[in-house]
Amino acid sequence: MGFFDSIFNIINDLTWGWALVPFLVVLGVFFTVASGFVQFRFFKRMFSVLTGNDETSDPTKISAREALFVSVGGRVGGGNIAGVAVAITAGGPGAVFWMWAIALIGMCSALVEATLAQLYKRTSPAGDYRGGPARAIIHGLGENYRWLAVIYAVCLIASFAIGFNAFQGNTVAGAALDSLSIPRIYTGAALAIATGFIVYGGIHRIAKAADIIIPVMALGYIGMALLIILLNITGLPGVIWDIVANAFGFREAVAGGMGAAIAQGLRRGLFSNEAGLGSAPNVAATAYVKHPVSQGITQSFSVFIDTIIICSCTAFVILLGDVYVPGAEGVDGVALTQQSMVSHVGSWAQYFLTLAIFLFSFSSIMYNYYLGENALSFMTENPMALHILRIAIIGIVFLGAVAPGATAVFSFSDPMMGILAVVNLLALMMLFPTALRIINDFRSQLAAGIAKPVFDPKKFPDLDTDHTAWPDAK
Repeated sequence: MGFFDSIFNIINDLTWGWALVPFLVVLGVFFTVASGFVQFRFFKRMFSVLTGNDETSDPTKISAREALFVSVGGRVGGGNIAGVAVAITAGGPGAVFWMWAIALIGMCSALVEATLAQLYKRTSPAGDYRGGPARAIIHGLGENYRWLAVIYAVCLIASFAIGFNAFQGNTVAGAALDSLSIPRIYTGAALAIATGFIVYGGIHRIAKAADIIIPVMALGYIGMALLIILLNITGLPGVIWDIVANAFGFREAVAGGMGAAIAQGLRRGLFSNEAGLGSAPNVAATAYVKHPVSQGITQSFSVFIDTIIICSCTAFVILLGDVYVPGAEGVDGVALTQQSMVSHVGSWAQYFLTLAIFLFSFSSIMYNYYLGENALSFMTENPMALHILRIAIIGIVFLGAVAPGATAVFSFSDPMMGILAVVNLLALMMLFPTALRIINDFRSQLAAGIAKPVFDPKKFPDLDTDHTAWPDAK
């Protein structure tokens, strides 16, 4: 184990340690400029996905809204509660500003990778859609890059389906034990049963569950934050000034000053919204839409919801309270968020936060499982392999919940996600010209007065697309 730990530590240092975060930022800025700030130009269109399922009336298909909620459920998790608290503790209030900045840039990366996932999606024998970076690599770059797609698929299963699901189970069980005194084994058993019910229903059951859980989860948490903001409205201008002043070094809150704020804000923001990491496109590809860019816009919106809205809620809850003391040590992570919420509205808030953590974590478990299923389907269609994966996921969730010390086994998750992100970014760089062609096709249809652009694969005969995935094409 010592040998493997050292290997994984080296991989972690080579990816997250110094290369990956700057790579994500630079590429996000490049995509934003080269695309003409597309995430801002299409911002108004992002909200239309919430109005209904007008993209399809077929109940066997996944709607754009359902795919959005599955993605939001995956992105929104511990990073929005504990991660924001860690960023503020280590980087000061200024870290929040840089989380906002990286989200606005990441919205473009999310749009590009989701557009490519939609472009190269395939119709499965069951009639639904499969796609994501692995298939985009094969059909966009060619068979010579299959080895790269396989590395991506293996890392996706190892990091999200296995490692991160163990951590989600551990998070839920820990919160239930601390606030409700429920033994870990009971929480683990309940989680395992709920997980089994969802994963054996496939993406359709995941999408239906997300369509119910995610709005309740998000609106409940946002509502609590708005209540706290209204109760402390006079302090809001001062908090906003602290965020800006710390972000640009006008006022140093922690050791490291502006540098610490930038480092923590960028890293925690990227961990939270996953833009450019290559995970969410797997879900984006499942949606039935009339044009790839339509789902790209929807996925861009999920980054906005995750960081600009929900992470900001956590930040304001912490900074409007008196539990957080700049530069002080002792209270951080989820405990800082929990104690801050209790200080505002009373002890009942800890039970509310426990419920929020449960919903956040369970939605992430559903999301993480589907990423693993999609990666496995890329490598093999053997039904027994899928059955083994489902059993393994149920067992991993239970193990993570009941054995806190066992989660150390999953320390490979971050390094595996680092490799995953590097592979995805390399593919995005090579496929960006293609993505830009599809974005320009969408724009030209809008300029011609077409309210809902339709993708016609016959207009792009040089691209390896599945024509059956675009039934609206004329």
